[in-house]
Amino acid sequence: MTPVRSSPSFSRRAVIGGLALFPALTIARAAPAETAELTFDELYGKISVLGLEFSKKVLALAGQEVQMGGFMAPPLKAEAQFFVLTEIPMSICPFCSTDSDWPDNIVVIYLAEKQTFVQGGSKIMVSGRLDVGTWIDQDTGFLSRLRIRDANYWTV
Repeated sequence: MTPVRSSPSFSRRAVIGGLALFPALTIARAAPAETAELTFDELYGKISVLGLEFSKKVLALAGQEVQMGGFMAPPLKAEAQFFVLTEIPMSICPFCSTDSDWPDNIVVIYLAEKQTFVQGGSKIMVSGRLDVGTWIDQDTGFLSRLRIRDANYWTV
């Protein structure tokens, strides 16, 4: 015959007294991710012998969701899944620059999915994940210093 074990008995007073030992016990919930605003004036800090240096804000936001406003440079082809966001409407090819004379008022945008491009003079907002550092696109050979990936945009 197996021994019968009785359930431990708890008095209401013992349970309430035990809970008093953990007054700060709460259910933790993740805060919703906020999208940081970023402007062209905040992209770079100072110019050194090596060229433009990223600002502290850009370095702190690397890998995070950001939102920027600007203008879409004319796309190179209609079916591209990327474009260049510029501070002012632009008609020259920003990819023709080297890393040392990279313009300080553009960001390459890689779309989450293909979208219809807008007229170059239309103000747009872009949101996506900030990617920081010199990088060469293997498909196009274009060099960029800053990118927003998995991006979406809309006209303002």
